[in-house]
Amino acid sequence: MGAVLGKGDAIGIERARFRAFVSYSHADAAIAKKLHQKIETYKLPKLLRAMQPEGERDGRLGRLFRDREDLPAALDLSESVKAALSQSLALIVLCSPNAKSSPWVAKEIDLFRQLHPDRPILAALVKGEPKDAFPEALLRAGEPLAADLRKEGDGWRLGMLKLIAGVAEIPLDALIRRDTQRHIRSVMTVTLATTLGLIFMIGMTVFAIQQRNEAQHQQAQAERLIEYMLTDLRTKLKSVGRLDVMTDVNEQAMDYYEYQSDLSDMSIDSLERRARILHAMGEDDEKRSNLAMASEKFDQAYRMTEVLLARDPGNPKRIFGHAQSEYWVGYIAYLKKDWRETEERWRNYEALASRLLKIDNRKKEWLREAGYAQGNLCTLSIESNRPATVSIRKCYDALKRMKSVLELGQADQKSLMDVANRYGWMALAVEADLDYSLGLKYRRDHEKIVDDLLANDPKNAELKDTWLTAQMSMAQSEVRLTQRTAAESRLLAAAKIARELTQLDGNNNLWKTRLTQIETQIAEISKQGPNK
Repeated sequence: MGAVLGKGDAIGIERARFRAFVSYSHADAAIAKKLHQKIETYKLPKLLRAMQPEGERDGRLGRLFRDREDLPAALDLSESVKAALSQSLALIVLCSPNAKSSPWVAKEIDLFRQLHPDRPILAALVKGEPKDAFPEALLRAGEPLAADLRKEGDGWRLGMLKLIAGVAEIPLDALIRRDTQRHIRSVMTVTLATTLGLIFMIGMTVFAIQQRNEAQHQQAQAERLIEYMLTDLRTKLKSVGRLDVMTDVNEQAMDYYEYQSDLSDMSIDSLERRARILHAMGEDDEKRSNLAMASEKFDQAYRMTEVLLARDPGNPKRIFGHAQSEYWVGYIAYLKKDWRETEERWRNYEALASRLLKIDNRKKEWLREAGYAQGNLCTLSIESNRPATVSIRKCYDALKRMKSVLELGQADQKSLMDVANRYGWMALAVEADLDYSLGLKYRRDHEKIVDDLLANDPKNAELKDTWLTAQMSMAQSEVRLTQRTAAESRLLAAAKIARELTQLDGNNNLWKTRLTQIETQIAEISKQGPNK
């Protein structure tokens, strides 16, 4: 992968601003941008960083140069390009038929070789066959060893590792081995050995079969691990309130899919799982109050699940997956108070949940999903100030649906929490009809369920957050009924728990908001004085 820098280049290294210069045709700009980003953001595995020069052992390879916007109108290489070539430790040439015919690529190769005869020139084959893709200037010193990024060649991943190994001047096999250990995926590692004749061919064939089988086995293991990340592990992390760890888990899972070559090569189940990761990441972004990032992830997931459902419209997994996308896109619209968009998305969500019930109306998960869909319409009705009678009916339907989930089997925590949540919304619905006494009754039903659950799991941060919501709502009802002393006592206890939660995870803006709201309620009650 190019020549190793000699000792005579020590002064040049000190002056160098760029780890590599990327030479490419404008027709290959998209590939160049992707390659540039991947190499600049790549971090070497820790055990290989000791091979890097002093001051460069954070694992990053350094900056790359690929700015050629001024070339088409110029007669020669711009001064900025010449300066960048003179200050680059290596040259990466993206080889394609377009690059072969580009005079600018040829000039960049010639100038780099003239300026730095001992520095490496790395070829990356991105399109076409070698004879049609390698620029003549590149072949003057003989046909180079190239990283073949084409699907029929090394593929994007292995090709990228070859380029990174060349730029970093580390052994390729060491990079592949360490990189595989760091990520949850299988890498097909090919070791070339010097053997002869038929023995060599048989040995390589057996080796290839073993590697393929191992790759399939490791991929299955990785998929099972990601499924665990999205289900049991995420539930546990929610219970301890570690939003930061959940984010890292999501990023690790997404990193696995980023290293797959192309979305079109993934199985349908892998694509669906990738959409679920985007849902989880978007949910975490929303909790940090970053609606723009959350919306972007939900939109990506929506496009993916929409296509998967269109391919297999009768598959309940695809129906369920797209239902989640409809919900989350609608939820962002709800936070923005875009009631028209919210209603459209959430009615689509309800329709998909109803399709699941038509397949099996005794399946607990699908009955619960239909309850969520009804609950969303209850929420929308209250928040958009629809007539109280309409809201009460919708909220009662949702409560009834959630209670029916409990009737199917053991009262697990999730099912009980769902019913408690519906009691809270029923309280809001009847209070909109000015029935504050009935509202307080529903809130006590809500509080009773949460108190019982917390007694069995006192360290569960998610339950504590729900308990805070219950206390705030109870206090509002008590104030309306002139029970201000009880309300203030309740809120003081809630403020203590809210402070504990914010100390547990300072990145969770929801808990910070809860604490601010509680303190504001306390201040307002204090101004009103004692009970009449």
